[in-house]
Amino acid sequence: MKILAIGDTHNRLNMVYDIWQKLTDIDLVIHTGDFRDDAKKLQQELGVPFVYVKGNCDGSYSGSLCDPQGGDFAVVETEKGKILVTHGHNEHVNYSMDNLRYKALENGCMAVVFGHTHRSVIEQTEDPAAAGGILWFINPGSLPQPRDGSGGSYAIIRTSEERFDATVVYYNTVMSAGRGGSGVESHGASAGRESKKSGDTGFISDLLNYSDRF
Repeated sequence: MKILAIGDTHNRLNMVYDIWQKLTDIDLVIHTGDFRDDAKKLQQELGVPFVYVKGNCDGSYSGSLCDPQGGDFAVVETEKGKILVTHGHNEHVNYSMDNLRYKALENGCMAVVFGHTHRSVIEQTEDPAAAGGILWFINPGSLPQPRDGSGGSYAIIRTSEERFDATVVYYNTVMSAGRGGSGVESHGASAGRESKKSGDTGFISDLLNYSDRF
């Protein structure tokens, strides 16, 4: 599978449409919330399967019979293992990844895709309680409202029976591909180190840069 992960679009979809024109062979789109209605609109327009969850700015909606998506979290099945999808505000991701870990393990997941911070992160953590002994934390960041100085980002996740890879891709890199930029998606551990650097901020910085409602 090739999965596009986006989130925190906040009713500003132009950059999503821009990067969509550069992508091929997307099997699934994950939207990490804020706004849920953005995900619903994109699903109708792009014509590919979506999984989306409720963000802190999406009100009290938690799914219904006519639209079972948009709840607090979802689990995506892949060839390699399960992915937990959640916005992250209920897990207090501005302060710790611990609650994300507990929720992922409770649901038998090897990876968690989340949002809320508007900062891209990819981390692989050795965890004997996780399937395969590795737990992935993936935040695609935000395309229209990044808080990591990146100019906007999304994530690409590739899965097969043998491997699981994820990378953050930066909007400016992709859009400059026709003007001399490579636009190449990098995968694996090196991508994780790069994205961790861009998203590694301190507690005080988190407070100063955080503006969403809880």
